[in-house]
Amino acid sequence: MNAINRSNHYLAKYLLISITVVFLTILLIIPLGAIFYEALKSGWDNFSNALYQTEAINAIKLTLIVAIISLPLNLFFGVMMAWLLANFEFKGKKIILTFIDLPLTVSPVVAGLMLILLFGIDGLFGDVLDALNLEIIFALPGIIIATLFVTFPIVVKSLLPAMKNLGNSEEQVALTLGANFWHILFKVTLPKIKWPLLYGIILANARTIGEFGAVSVVSGHIRNQTNTIPLHVEILYNEYQFTAAFACASLLALIAISTLLLQNLIEYMQKQKHKNIQPQSDYINEGV
Repeated sequence: MNAINRSNHYLAKYLLISITVVFLTILLIIPLGAIFYEALKSGWDNFSNALYQTEAINAIKLTLIVAIISLPLNLFFGVMMAWLLANFEFKGKKIILTFIDLPLTVSPVVAGLMLILLFGIDGLFGDVLDALNLEIIFALPGIIIATLFVTFPIVVKSLLPAMKNLGNSEEQVALTLGANFWHILFKVTLPKIKWPLLYGIILANARTIGEFGAVSVVSGHIRNQTNTIPLHVEILYNEYQFTAAFACASLLALIAISTLLLQNLIEYMQKQKHKNIQPQSDYINEGV
């Protein structure tokens, strides 16, 4: 009976593995390979020419500008929110947690429409912005705000579990010794959460570069001005410029692959760190 149970166990195990591999191959690997195939099947010259077009270069520049501006803001607010929620108890804490989850549950398109209702010409703040001669919608500020809306929970979600597990005893010791807020933040808190922080930064940056829905609504699709890489890919595909569309899409695919590799690298480095710490702690315990 034990032999039969073991054989059934292995059969179920390898059956599930086979189903998973087939599913991932059909859903992810084949489509991903098709992107690179379509991008390169017309030759390297056509591929490189598609990336060197003026509209493509401007789309890449705008995407990088949005990422460069959004990343420090995500980093600052993400660390502050995670620290607040991990170390303090106060009324309304659950409400803040709910609002942090909101961008993850609301469709990005809905988020873009919300921003238009606020900052558009006929929006809530439209008259004020017009009087100040400030343009939010169909301009860079609107794209940045839309991107921040959909990406800021990522850093918070990456840091909050780690901060809760690590506790705040080290911060309390530093505070007792007279350290100020910034000293505690940079010398105590950030060093001990560097791995989850780096993990959150990578994920947030990848989402920033690949964001489509909210940015599509607020950008206005103005060529050479408000088109990021995903929007540029859509325009090229709709105009039947398939080689150029897949060439630009391959950039996004490479970013996604690089993100996964960095994630795995971070996880590996964390495991190696824990392995190095564990023998030392065992040695200390034996000595005691």
